[in-house]
Amino acid sequence: MRQKQLLLIALSSMLCGTSFAATKIVRCEALFDAKTAKVSKNMDIVIDGERITAVRASSATGSDESAIVQQAAGLCLPGLIDLHTHLTSEPSGQSYTEAYRLNPPDLAYRAEANGMKTLRAGFTTIRDLGDSGGVSVSLRNAIKAGTVLGPRIFTAGKAIATTGGHADPTNGTSLRFMGAPGPDMGVINGPDEAAEAVRQRYKEGSDLIKITATGGVLSVAKNGLNPQFNQVELNAIVTTAKDYGFAVAAHAHGPEGMKRAVLAGVTSIEHGTFMTPEVMSLMKERGTWFIPTLMAGAWVAEKAQEPGFYLPIVAAKARAIGPQIAKTLAAAYKVGVPIAFGTDAGVYPHGQNAREFELLAKAGVPVPVTVQMATYFAAQVLDESANIGELAPGNYADITVVASDSLEDAKRLMQPIMVIKGGVLVTN
Repeated sequence: MRQKQLLLIALSSMLCGTSFAATKIVRCEALFDAKTAKVSKNMDIVIDGERITAVRASSATGSDESAIVQQAAGLCLPGLIDLHTHLTSEPSGQSYTEAYRLNPPDLAYRAEANGMKTLRAGFTTIRDLGDSGGVSVSLRNAIKAGTVLGPRIFTAGKAIATTGGHADPTNGTSLRFMGAPGPDMGVINGPDEAAEAVRQRYKEGSDLIKITATGGVLSVAKNGLNPQFNQVELNAIVTTAKDYGFAVAAHAHGPEGMKRAVLAGVTSIEHGTFMTPEVMSLMKERGTWFIPTLMAGAWVAEKAQEPGFYLPIVAAKARAIGPQIAKTLAAAYKVGVPIAFGTDAGVYPHGQNAREFELLAKAGVPVPVTVQMATYFAAQVLDESANIGELAPGNYADITVVASDSLEDAKRLMQPIMVIKGGVLVTN
């Protein structure tokens, strides 16, 4: 009875983010070292506040005998990171009318709910790569302030496109509503407007820049592959972004748009569907990250077969592009392109992010490496290795526990049994 009372007190303390003991200890049956991809048995993670102070064998003694001990009967992983999400988006047959029906507060409530689904799925940090109404910036701020619970967010705010490009918000509308959106709405033509759009994202509070270097699948436009910025525009975006301390993530399906983006100096290529050996070589040479988003490819290919789910112009692109992403990922992995984890959540239902691990494994990536992609490597993409991506002293106490003591089966990653973010127990 006494042991049960202590456990309940421990859970309450962690859940509330308070501590009547000096430290908390998560006692792991096994622990994954994200740097080496090795698993150690019977390890303790010592937490003070929101950060880790020590990682040691459970048999080791310390000066924290009064600490609250939380048993983790499984494999402790660093909190998982999804580098490609859209919290305001939700897939449905009604998606193309939402701009006329929903207001920013509607999207804010949706984004908060989607953020919680993501967090409970074991993803304690995300990048949001394109939102509506500045919602992801406000949600990030609310989570930081402790007003609401959710994953740690790094957001691009409104993605940047060219007129008629993949992130032009007026695509598919009638001439009555189309207008001529400009840099304030993330639509540019020419290097001066490109720089202005980057500065506008800075003004709005974004953490990074997202561009649509080629056409896309879900936009109401015919071509999903064509390059949509010229080299001068891309150079202006990346140069200005660097001035403001921004990384640049580039959505790209077609090879010419990818090549231009890599030459301009973007941080990552998202999707990369028809990546060529030439582009792979350039990415290796320049250290450009590849974020493959296999979940999105699989989802759109499946839904394209469902009559009426997508508009005909979209369904045709989904059938052609969706199935190719896994093949490209397999080829890129074999030749050593730097790869990190992202899913494009919002194209598929939120909370299913961990299915990406199984798709990566089916494409030939060893499961421990897929976890590195979602932890150690993803933190490097974010330039946040000093805070996340590894269970190490000084990092945030972000911990995802799965019901296994090894990483032989990717399906285990889809059902976390415990999630802790910043020392606070989210779900158990």
